[in-house]
Amino acid sequence: MPKNFIKKYLPSPEKIKQQRLLKLFGSLLHDGNLWHLNRRSARGAFAVGLFFAWMPMPFQMVASAAVAIPLRVNLPLSVALVWVTNPLTMPILFYISYLVGAVVLRTPLEPFAFEASWAWLQHSLNSIGKPFLTGCLLMGICSAVAGYFIIDWLWRLSVKKEQLLRKLKRRHKPH
Repeated sequence: MPKNFIKKYLPSPEKIKQQRLLKLFGSLLHDGNLWHLNRRSARGAFAVGLFFAWMPMPFQMVASAAVAIPLRVNLPLSVALVWVTNPLTMPILFYISYLVGAVVLRTPLEPFAFEASWAWLQHSLNSIGKPFLTGCLLMGICSAVAGYFIIDWLWRLSVKKEQLLRKLKRRHKPH
């Protein structure tokens, strides 16, 4: 079941609550719905986390949490999913974002050499900023929508499989 698989890899609520930057949410973190894992909270968390994973900004986890809290989706999952972009994947994903933005805006390609720094971001916004940010926004939206529906589908599929297995067990159970 997706629930068990997801729970195995999620950080504990205590670990999330100990994050220094997330402490700014104070008592909002005590809402039980933020820690409960069901189909609704998981698909929403995937949408939120995957959207913010594509945003070229510092403190993606805080932004993800700030949106997950009012939407009442699973907080650990939405925060963990922003790590889709990490120091290893960021150059590739942001280059893809730039290419998507350049195609959508029909702008010529400029040299793109990613660095994970404010200086690079500030310099690059002048030359490739519009296609880069457009691509990040589009990729974030597409990933959020895809993540939402894929998790919903996987969850439903898993529940149907569990129901079928229970039905088969009852049918073959000796009386």
